[in-house]
Amino acid sequence: MAVTIEELYRNYGILADAKPEDLSQHKDAYQVILDGVKGGPKEKRLAAQFIPKFFSSFPELADAAINAQLDLCEDEDVSIRRQAIKELPRFAAGENIVRVADILTQLLQTEDSAEFNQVNTALVSIFKMDAKATLGGLFSQILQGEDIVRERAIKFLSIKLKTMPEDAMTKEVEDYIFTETKKVLEDVTGEEFVLLMRILMVLKGLQTMSGRQQLVELVVEQAFLEQALNPADPDTVDRLLQCTRQALPLFSKNVHSTRFVTYFCDHVLPNLSSLTSPVAELDIQLEVLKLLAEMSPFCGDMEKVETNLTMLFEKLLEFMPLPPEAEGENGENTLSDEPKLQFSYVECLLFSFHQLGKKLPDFLIDKINAERLKDFKIRLQYFARGLQVYIRQLRVALQGKTGDALKTEENKIKVVALKITNNINVLIKDLFHNPPSYKSTVTLSWKPVQKAEAVALKRPSGEDMGAGSTMKKQLSPPLPRRDARQIYNPPSGKYSATIGNFSNGEGLTVRKISWPL
Repeated sequence: MAVTIEELYRNYGILADAKPEDLSQHKDAYQVILDGVKGGPKEKRLAAQFIPKFFSSFPELADAAINAQLDLCEDEDVSIRRQAIKELPRFAAGENIVRVADILTQLLQTEDSAEFNQVNTALVSIFKMDAKATLGGLFSQILQGEDIVRERAIKFLSIKLKTMPEDAMTKEVEDYIFTETKKVLEDVTGEEFVLLMRILMVLKGLQTMSGRQQLVELVVEQAFLEQALNPADPDTVDRLLQCTRQALPLFSKNVHSTRFVTYFCDHVLPNLSSLTSPVAELDIQLEVLKLLAEMSPFCGDMEKVETNLTMLFEKLLEFMPLPPEAEGENGENTLSDEPKLQFSYVECLLFSFHQLGKKLPDFLIDKINAERLKDFKIRLQYFARGLQVYIRQLRVALQGKTGDALKTEENKIKVVALKITNNINVLIKDLFHNPPSYKSTVTLSWKPVQKAEAVALKRPSGEDMGAGSTMKKQLSPPLPRRDARQIYNPPSGKYSATIGNFSNGEGLTVRKISWPL
């Protein structure tokens, strides 16, 4: 026979009126309240409130009480479920905390938003009681639970962990998170990997130099840097991109990017044109070159610098063509033979070469023979002269434009294009010094614009580029500090701008140059 509302209130009264030391003598009264979960909606709502109130007084009925409350958490009536979930933290005592955390983690799979928020609140509540035990329940489901539960438990940790009070995040708790996360990382999706790295990066113990180095080691394992790259496999390419993006904010002058930079130089650059993009509309070549450029300042192994510089030098030659013949066999201009200058690609490659060149400043003189060096300088000069055409055109196009006028899509492209060309201009000037210099500093064109930085529209005094150029050096702000860098997210589309035929008055005609920004 089902328990009635009256019986629930009567037995509640017996327990409420009893002295604390006499409560255990009223086991039958508590059993009646447990049986309330078998009643109707009203009886269940009362049971959801009464069961946890006296739970601690009847340890011999602990399992029965938790199971009864769990039945209410799975009830068809959402209001009953919410009430039962709200009361679950009151069962979280001693060795029961892991079990309660496990139950709450499973309840994250609910599709009811209010109920989902209630589960989140309850989990945060018991985390503050016993962080390690709560994590035990969460990681148990992450490692062994259903996919939807695993996904939501990882997201819960990635969002909530950074908001937990400092006294809850002890060294023991952080060590436990690190150990368990390493287990999860043995088999993860790309999205899970990003979230798990976000979890680890908030741990105080991993904010030190040795801590960041540990994180880099984890990323290296995930990136499979010991294996050759299969450029035709989009999943392999995506894994490398995801891992590199996660490693970027970890690099510093003491935590080096050498293994990633070397892998990119050895395996990615030789296969650059055959890379299969994992995302539609993503310029995969530009994406990997940007990542390489952002990593290059932190490459620290001198043994690898020469090899990496050699690979960068060879790739630069591909994107910095020799000047075309001015006339064809019939005496007419052969404009169709003019090369397409990839400014965005060259900015990345030149920046990477310039950064590594600082560590081996005599590379071009000692390691490149005279004929190849002469060929390289011819290419640099040709590219620089074409560059000046576009810098002039862009300055004219942007002259006098401010505010909303600079926010149009067309002008935003031109502003970025001007940053790209100015950057290349500064870097090429350094290489034209005798011996080559690596002292100039530029901010990569895709980095966030600093408030103090403005587009320079004033025409410099010298337009032509060469070893004896008199153009005034345009200063750029220094590279942002490690802790101010942002992880680069791939663009959602590919921009390009085409400018028609221009002549710089010296027989150099440049046409159809695009910026895949």
